[in-house]
Formats: sequence, structure tokens, C-alpha cells
Amino acid sequence: MSEAKWIAQLQAVLDCPVREHQLPIQDWKMLAEESASTEEQSSLKNNAVSIGDYVHGTEGTVWFVMNVNVHTVDLLEIERSQLSEKEQRLISWTLSEMLAVRSKSYEGVTESERYARELGAWIDEQLDSAEPKHTLPERLIARGRLFSSMIPFMLVCEQAESGRSSYSELEKLLRTFLAEEVIIIPLKEQEWLVLGPVSLIHEAQSEERDDEEQESVEESLASIVNGLHEMLTSEWMGECHLAVSQPISPANSLVGTTALLRETVHLGRTFHIGSNIHLPWLLHLERLLNTIPETHRLKFVEQALKRTDAFLDPEILTTLETFFSLDCNVSETAKKLYIHRNTLLYRLDKLKQETELDVRQFRDAVLVKIILLLYKVTKRS
Repeated sequence: MSEAKWIAQLQAVLDCPVREHQLPIQDWKMLAEESASTEEQSSLKNNAVSIGDYVHGTEGTVWFVMNVNVHTVDLLEIERSQLSEKEQRLISWTLSEMLAVRSKSYEGVTESERYARELGAWIDEQLDSAEPKHTLPERLIARGRLFSSMIPFMLVCEQAESGRSSYSELEKLLRTFLAEEVIIIPLKEQEWLVLGPVSLIHEAQSEERDDEEQESVEESLASIVNGLHEMLTSEWMGECHLAVSQPISPANSLVGTTALLRETVHLGRTFHIGSNIHLPWLLHLERLLNTIPETHRLKFVEQALKRTDAFLDPEILTTLETFFSLDCNVSETAKKLYIHRNTLLYRLDKLKQETELDVRQFRDAVLVKIILLLYKVTKRS
């Protein structure tokens, strides 16, 4: 059971507010000594803070230890007036038993990986919730570098066996390619959210064009993610999917950004089979088409293909996809396809005769683009 769920259930059972809180570990020890009896104080000096420990906090509250970090203690805050001493001990015992199991799962794991896994679990929790929280809880913010602007990447492994590669192996590889400041957050199986420093954009812009006009942020991000995909494919996991978004402030944007990047990978894999790099600013049309009910998509494609089967010709499909990818530029498309310009014009004229759609005209180009995108989806249904 997720942390948020059992805290919500505890609040419902106790019928009083239950909140998460965090204190510096030295402050906790001072409070514990102040509230303990003389005999207890001598033992406190020799024993570490443990999960389930509790003290009376400020304004009539009780603080229970949920997690002990290097410099801080994560606490559960409950109104003391609502609890008897016996109930306080019962909550203490329950926490120590339940959270001790979670702590064992982190044995042998570095502090940075433990934090990343807790952060990833919290993000997944919010995305599965009907009422997600978008601001990170204090206990997670205080332990991370989440206030500076960072570039978010979504990494999804294609092959199941590759997903078993270690966190430390991926961390080492990404720190070599991106930067030491990189943060890797495991999400669902074979899925990672990666946060890199914005300095990568400035480096890409200075390297790519010295005398030419400076490239845009989106162009720089595309360049970075292409290089990252090439490195991961050759050195770590084989085939994988990557998405990237504009820089964010992680403290209050992680949930929304993760949702956007997941959607971006889904749209890319749905509408552009064979492509492994997915950029959200290039998928606006796909995002819109994805909201259309499947029955309406099928009906639209059936009506479009009743007039002609020209769109089913592999040569025409390749020609149109290349033409659209090069912004409907005839000369560049002919070059890319290694054909004469007149050959390309002949193909486009032939398509116009068979379909009454001239892709050199904006209105018809948009319609044909929609037909191609929906055909890719419906032919697999």
C-alpha cells in the first residue's frame, strides 16, 4: 500500500488531522530528551533514532518517526488531544512494524538511490490519484536539489531484460554523458525520469553554431536527446524510447511534466512506429487525434480510403512522409529520396489525379497528414 493511502486511512480511522512533517535530527533529539524521564534520557544518549519513536510536539501534537535520514527525520504529526496513551503506543508499534519492512527493501542501497525511489513512488502515486498533488512534500524537497531549473527526460526501455540493469550503472553512464548534477528517478518498470542541468542547452548552442544564428532551445534539446539516445543504444540497454521537455522547476512541476512526457512517448510509439525520439512540441496534431474515439477514427479512414487506395502504396507513403517531414519542400524532398525533382512532381500530380487532393496546397496537405496518421493507428486495430 502506498504511503499516501495508509496515511489517509489512518486519518479516517482516527477522525483527526494527520500530516507529514520534517525536523533536523538534532532538533528531534533535543525534543526527545526534554520529554523523556531521567532514566529514559540516559538511554537516549546511547541509542539511534528509530522508526516508531514519538514525542509530544508543539500545539498539542504528537510526532511519530517515519523515516530517519542523515541530517533529518521524517515525521507523522497527529493531534494529541484525540489520542490516549495506549493509542499512541499502538500507532508507534504499527509504524515500526510496517515501515521497517520498507526499510529492509532499501538495504545495501545508497542514500541517493533510496531518495530517488521514494521520489519516484510519490510521483506514480500522484499520477494514479484522482486528486493529484503537484507540489512535492517537504520531506522530499529538503533532501533533493529540486529548486534550480532542470531539463526533464523520459527514458523507457524497449526490452524487458534490459530493465534489470542496475540504478548505479545507469547513474554512472548518465553522469558521464550529461553532467554530475543529473538526477535519475525510477518510475514504473523500465521507465526513468532523468533531470539534467540547463547548462547542457548553453553548451549545445555554443558548440553547434559559432558564426551562424544561434539555435533555439527546442533545437538544442533535440540535439541533446539525439546524442543521449545514440549513447544509450550503443553502451547500455539497446533499443529505448526518449522524450524531453522544456526546462522546469522540479519542486512544483514534476508530476505534470512526468504526465506530459509519458503521453509524449505513448503518442510517439502509437503514431510514429520506428521512431525512438519523441518531442512534445512536434506532436500537437497527434495529441488532438488521440482524443477522437476509435469508432470515429475508423469511420474517417474508411471514407477516405473508399475513394482510392493510393494511400496504401508504399512508394506514395514514403514520399508523403518525407515531404511532410521537410515542411513540404519539393527540392529537399527530392534530394532526400534520391530522385529527380520532376519525378517527385509527377508522383504528387498522380496523387492529385487519384484523390483530388494536392498536398502542395495547405488545406489538402493537412487533410492528407491526418489521413496518414489515423491510417497508421487503425490498421493495427
